[in-house]
Amino acid sequence: MKAEIRYLYNSGFTLKTDRHLFIFDYYLDSPKGCGLAKGVVDPEEIKDLDVVVFVSHSHPDHYNPRIFSWRKTIGKIRYVLSDDIKTLENVIRVVPEGEYDLGDLSVRTLDSTDIGVAFLIQADGLCIYHAGDLNDWYWNGEPDGDNREMTRRYREQVHTLKGEAIDIAFVPADPRLEEHALRGLDYFMRTVGAELAVPMHFSENTSVFEELKTDSRTEGYRGRIAFFSQRGDMIPYPNADK
Repeated sequence: MKAEIRYLYNSGFTLKTDRHLFIFDYYLDSPKGCGLAKGVVDPEEIKDLDVVVFVSHSHPDHYNPRIFSWRKTIGKIRYVLSDDIKTLENVIRVVPEGEYDLGDLSVRTLDSTDIGVAFLIQADGLCIYHAGDLNDWYWNGEPDGDNREMTRRYREQVHTLKGEAIDIAFVPADPRLEEHALRGLDYFMRTVGAELAVPMHFSENTSVFEELKTDSRTEGYRGRIAFFSQRGDMIPYPNADK
């Protein structure tokens, strides 16, 4: 199955298949009226598509309540939200370590190492993973014991994905972690793997991509990484540049 992946901002992406448009962790709703080519969702542009919106947790860099205004324009739209998000809107609520049959797609959730969930989605012949804030958040300056516990919790969750044939995986590679920025993504790719890994949670700091291109750890899977330069960039799947 072919798909198109577009970078919106931070951990926000769209993934378009022949049957659906999936939107993940959208929050930066400006500049107005620019459309997907600039990393902004304009509901008028996607009003005729079957849209499924996923939100991994309530942090403001992953969730914007304005997503519910899209209902006025888009005829077919569903929302799959972590249950830590407080809203009276009609949504499909999910909890960590749950399984959900939505008819035309199935969703499995993992427990985040922050709050909320990670998503494993089976739809349209694809297996899609979006980590949300599930990552090995190994921070310089934090107590060694805390960092070790973070690593243990992260690896415990990643191990539950062993055996899954993941096509597209959205995984944090946050440059604020300094020399540990690739720690979570590298462990994921070595332990589970994906046909295409999409780094995220880097906001505008694309320095992490230079690391991904040069760090010796990535040599074995570097050809399976999606590289973006700015909001609105689109990558096809399968990636012809692999």
